[in-house]
Formats: sequence, structure tokens, C-alpha cells
Amino acid sequence: MTAILEGAAQVLEAGGLAGFTTNAVAERAGVSIGTLYQYFSDKGALLRTLAEREMRLTIVSVAKALRGEGEAPLEERVRAVVRAIVHAFHGRQRARKAVVQAVLAQGMAIEMVAPVAAFIAEAGSIPQHGMARLSREQQFVVSRALMGAIRAAVLEEAPFFKGRAFEDELVRLVLSYVGSVSAARA
Repeated sequence: MTAILEGAAQVLEAGGLAGFTTNAVAERAGVSIGTLYQYFSDKGALLRTLAEREMRLTIVSVAKALRGEGEAPLEERVRAVVRAIVHAFHGRQRARKAVVQAVLAQGMAIEMVAPVAAFIAEAGSIPQHGMARLSREQQFVVSRALMGAIRAAVLEEAPFFKGRAFEDELVRLVLSYVGSVSAARA
């Protein structure tokens, strides 16, 4: 199944959704079409599984970033989280865009993004380095703002997506929000 998912990612990277067929994936993965259908009922199921795999991998990367190195400052941890999310799909921008488009078209956006957003939000509920604990509503707002900005950059193929300036702005977004919450409570 791993070979099939990797083949799917490669096909999406090469041609986006327009070139994405189960035959193309089977050929790229080096398996028969029958083998592919043993694991996936159709290309929609294949796309969902690819999206779910990438969300799990992103959650692992985000968790690692949040743990940080010892007592890393909050800004370093936020930056590491942003990088983990931006670099999902191993830098395969066309594949990522195609999966996001497919997930949106299937009406599964909330279902797919929710685990990462929930993980980020949960991390916001833990006070760090003197920062206040975020309420449920605040966790929702900051996590969805971050994920929404990244999703928009992916879908719009923003040329600055992997640039340091965009990363800086996402970090500033999170830190400003969390900082204003802390200041309001002080």
C-alpha cells in the first residue's frame, strides 16, 4: 500500500488532478490495477487515504516541533510548527494542492484539517513560558487562522509559500494573537 500511496503522490505532483487516474497510479507504483483495487475502491478513496496519511505525518511533525529542544522559547516552537505544516507532503506542492482540491470537492475539508487544527489548538491550551492558557474559542480562532492562511497559499499557488517572509508572517500571526490574549488577561 505504501508504494501505491507514493505512486499517487508522484502522479499528482507530475500532473495534478487532471492526470490522476488509477491506471496512472498503478503504473507509477509498479503494481497491477487489480492490486490497486484490492486496497482502494476508487481514486477518491486513494486521495482520502493519501490525505489522511499526510495529516498523520503532519501531526507527528507538529508534535515534535511543540516538544522542541528542552526549554525552547515559544517563538522557536511556533516557527517549528509553521515549518512542519508548510513542508507537509515532502515539498510536493502540486500533489498537496491536488489533494486539498479533492478533499474540498468531496466536502471533507473539515474532517481532514480538523486533526491538525485540533492538535494545534490543544497545544494552545497548555500555558507555556508565562503565556496564558487559551480558551476553547481562542484555540479555535488561532488554529483555523493559521491553517486557513496555509490552505489559501497552497490553493492560490502563492510564489512565496515556502519563503522565509511568509513563515515570519505566520509566526507573527500566532505570537501576536497569543500575546494579545495574555495581555488582555493581565
